[in-house]
Amino acid sequence: MTGTGTTGNDRNSFVYVVAALAALNGLLFGFDTGVISGAMLYIRHTFELATVFGYSMNASLIEGIIVSGAMIGAIIGAALGGRLADRLGRRRLILVGAVVFFVGSFIMAIAPTVEILIVGRIVDGIGVGFASVVGPLYISEISPPKIRGSLVSLNQLTITSGILIAYLVNFAFAAGGEWRWMLGLGMVPAAVLFVGMLFMPESPRWLYEHGRESDAREVLASTRVETQVEDELREIKETIRTESGTLRDLLEPWVRPMLIVGVGLAVFQQVTGINTVMYYAPTILESTGFADTDSILATVGIGVVNVVMTVVAVLLIDRTGRRPLLLVGLAGMSAMLAVLGIAFYLPGLSGAIGWIATGSLMLYVAFFAIGLGPVFWLLISEIYPMEIRGTAMGVVTVVNWAGNLLVSLTFLRLIDIVGQTGTFWLYGALSVLALLFCYRLVPETKGRSLEAIEGDLRETAFGADAGERPQVTETDD
Repeated sequence: MTGTGTTGNDRNSFVYVVAALAALNGLLFGFDTGVISGAMLYIRHTFELATVFGYSMNASLIEGIIVSGAMIGAIIGAALGGRLADRLGRRRLILVGAVVFFVGSFIMAIAPTVEILIVGRIVDGIGVGFASVVGPLYISEISPPKIRGSLVSLNQLTITSGILIAYLVNFAFAAGGEWRWMLGLGMVPAAVLFVGMLFMPESPRWLYEHGRESDAREVLASTRVETQVEDELREIKETIRTESGTLRDLLEPWVRPMLIVGVGLAVFQQVTGINTVMYYAPTILESTGFADTDSILATVGIGVVNVVMTVVAVLLIDRTGRRPLLLVGLAGMSAMLAVLGIAFYLPGLSGAIGWIATGSLMLYVAFFAIGLGPVFWLLISEIYPMEIRGTAMGVVTVVNWAGNLLVSLTFLRLIDIVGQTGTFWLYGALSVLALLFCYRLVPETKGRSLEAIEGDLRETAFGADAGERPQVTETDD
């Protein structure tokens, strides 16, 4: 599709279609995150969780390994995904990721042993790792600056939608305990993503960087008004000219502050406890006295809240900016984790603990969904130089998945050691620390082209005092 003979509305429609299709990467991510939470309630009844790969282990540790298999794969996928996105192209890597996710879902569905199930989780996770790097990267590079925030946040919306769909799938198959169907249905969105991306364009920035200027101009013409095309091409050309494009550029003085921001956000998104809810919500609620099916039904409510508040974030993120949503979200998460800890601490609440836990979990997820959830993925797609953007996102995403692995592996053991109250209060304290980190270091990027963000951050790094918070000037494009 070219810009010739098209209207602004045509271009807007096209870029929305491209972004929505690419955002299916997030749906795969979310489905994998949500579906294991319900499946684990029944996997433990199918297999004897006493040994794995010939080693005798505690059952809760084996459950943690099954859940965390996808995180191990995601670390591998994210570590490879950044470099592959820069070498193969964003679109091709999305296609590869869809195939890998399909294969992983199939292996899990037919797994005859715990060991094969874990292998399937790892393969599945590699596809998720690819998706978590290349999805927001592709959307950010193909989107016009004024709507980039909301379009990249579609990726987070589809993550939450994937989680909700997984919870609904879990509930649909809960009566028969059919966990193989729960896990196997991940093949469906993988197939849809693969077929859809066959008809989508490559990122214009990647095309230009690889000497395909006419192709880059054609893609820009289909997603920008005519007067913006040549200006954006000139900006891309200038950025390429001034960058060396090596991995060590991540340690350049002007890039280093944003590497700290990206890594910090990656760690805090996980150690504040969100995936304990996503992976273990039924287990948490079951411990309050809910039956299996009731706890799964309660997670559907949590999933609905997650989706609704992510829609709110998508609508607000290009209006209010990234920082306000991030700060409000972290403040709310801290408060709700404190309440959740109190619910498990006070014995007088034993009769109502299930409802208090459900309500505080819902509000905790709501605050995550308007702040740290979407803003993290958006910011890391905006703040790095184009030549190393895929690699930088790969590094940050590896850290994110490593944090995910740490939390998912240790959550059940942490409860055994310090109890539910201590565990949730620990996550709450880390949320307060994250709030201070974001207030001090995270810049505002709304309304800026990717090249302008890079230029402003370079100028800020060389011109600002060491203690001054980075600030990107807001202007209209």
